[in-house]
Amino acid sequence: MSILISKKMERRAALRGMLGGTAVSVALPFLDCVLDTNGTALAATGQALPVRFGTWYWGMGHTPNHSIGEKRRTEKGIDFLAETAALKRHEQNLNFFGTFGMPLDGRSNYTHFSGWVANRTGSAPARGGEIPAPTLDLLIADHIATNTRFKTLDVSAAGIARENYSARNTDNRGAAEISPVALYARLFGPEFVDPNKADFKPDPKVMVEKSVLSALMEDSKAYIKTVGAADKARLDEYFTSIRQVEGQLALQLEKPEPNDACKVPVAPQDPPPDRLARVREMPNVVDTHKVLGKLLAMAVACDQTRVFNMVFTDNFANVRRSGETYTHHLLTHTEVIDPKAGYQPLTFWFNQQASNGWADYLDIFAGVKEGAGTLLDNCLIFASSETNYAKMHTIDGVPTWLAGKAGGRVKTGMHVVGGGDPITRVGFTALKVMGVPIEKWGTRSLQTGKVISDILA
Repeated sequence: MSILISKKMERRAALRGMLGGTAVSVALPFLDCVLDTNGTALAATGQALPVRFGTWYWGMGHTPNHSIGEKRRTEKGIDFLAETAALKRHEQNLNFFGTFGMPLDGRSNYTHFSGWVANRTGSAPARGGEIPAPTLDLLIADHIATNTRFKTLDVSAAGIARENYSARNTDNRGAAEISPVALYARLFGPEFVDPNKADFKPDPKVMVEKSVLSALMEDSKAYIKTVGAADKARLDEYFTSIRQVEGQLALQLEKPEPNDACKVPVAPQDPPPDRLARVREMPNVVDTHKVLGKLLAMAVACDQTRVFNMVFTDNFANVRRSGETYTHHLLTHTEVIDPKAGYQPLTFWFNQQASNGWADYLDIFAGVKEGAGTLLDNCLIFASSETNYAKMHTIDGVPTWLAGKAGGRVKTGMHVVGGGDPITRVGFTALKVMGVPIEKWGTRSLQTGKVISDILA
């Protein structure tokens, strides 16, 4: 990072530049030899292995009556139908939530938008494009992800960086990484510190960066006294993020402990030009999703982040079958329902690909050994779409999943029947499982303070 400080400095602009140039790196200890005899905690301190939180998103919902069999009451066992058959192998890692409502209190249903915003923020948008509150991943990151290299990691297999479903508000929506090559360079490039290498030397550049940030933080205390209340609140939030970066830099100056789960992956290659031109064809989306998923899982295993977000397809499902003109989204509106099958065949195929992709993603996390179990055992992954039945743009009954056991905090293999309760009960339960200290979440009819106790261990 290069830093130029003029004699008279506009502090906010200079600090923004420093943040943009800062790269930090650390991996923390989960080697078997430092775990307790159960393989679930650090032997020296008794501290449990960290529980991570992720989200997984797909567009266009599912095919009712062909995805998950209905149940009248919450109970063990999920009835996987033709569309979700690939997920059967992960039944003991999953909980499915059905028949939950999404009341909008008279507000419009902004199609392919209101559903994901309400489900992830607890608040229905008052207008198209509005994101009225932080998404749940960021609330969790604020609580658990202050001492990792990346507070969150956002990636997308859909090839559209702006279509990321993590946002602080309308004007603060993160962009997703869409290139496996770029993601690898960011995660495992020169600034990555391999925890399993014997030699370690603090980077002099990091030492300088930390010293400069510390000095500027001292300077900011005087500067913040000169502004009004509104600007003071904005600067306080901004400087909080600076303090987090300063702490991350301090961690990078310490030798990381060995981490048996952390294995630096092989660098991916740039795809050929003809494939780049067809990046949104479903076979390419599937392949990209697998590569990105493996990199993301290893970043989590190496403790580079504890909060992560994956997009399989975007909310307008701008993906196509090879050789076809119509996208998944257009097919939901135009394709004729097959009278024998009872659904739109091509649309059903896309929905099935999403279920297959979700199963592949779980394979990746379940395939990383960590302690006495797997990386998935120590995660809680919230998966959802923005609609129930895309042809009708319905938002009651939006399919939603939780995967992973959250370090033993969650029971799995359940089909939870919502009975019309607000879908925010799922997000609120996730927030409480992850330890976020809130009593209620959401606004208006979406507000809830009721956890789903059936899945709590």
